[in-house]
Amino acid sequence: MIFFSTGKNIPERMQKKIDKEIRIAFNIKSFSKEVVVITDEIQQELKLPFNDENFYQIKTDDKILGYFYYGKAPSQEDYFDYLVIFDKDLIIRKIKVLAYREDYGSEIGSKRWLKQFEELDQNDRIRYQEEIKAISGATISARSMTRAVNDLLEDISVLNDENVIK
Repeated sequence: MIFFSTGKNIPERMQKKIDKEIRIAFNIKSFSKEVVVITDEIQQELKLPFNDENFYQIKTDDKILGYFYYGKAPSQEDYFDYLVIFDKDLIIRKIKVLAYREDYGSEIGSKRWLKQFEELDQNDRIRYQEEIKAISGATISARSMTRAVNDLLEDISVLNDENVIK
């Protein structure tokens, strides 16, 4: 089930960042976002929370371009906000740290490091310090991002299997 939404439950500052990243990822000027509604039954199978604040279908001219997930993951003493944009085939097209709230570890927001996650799909599982390079001084955040992406890919696989997303 998919309903139209403007992302009103996402803070406005984050919404502007998300919209900018979607425009860049798909090289488009205008698009719409529709919340992907997930039943409580399916939600119980998932590792991450999926709700009307964080998981949307991206469309232009009634054509599905992809999906995005806006999440939070723990850092050493706080948490950071991240965005994962999938194409219509559920392959990670772009990943971005939108807000990092610690003095140390912000290196996980570098484009070069995040590029390691691009092109992963629902069948991939990654390991920190193996497929994903370690970052000195950002171990906790880097492990956390790796875990979050793995959980998200696993959940995307469940949603695809349950025909929630196509």
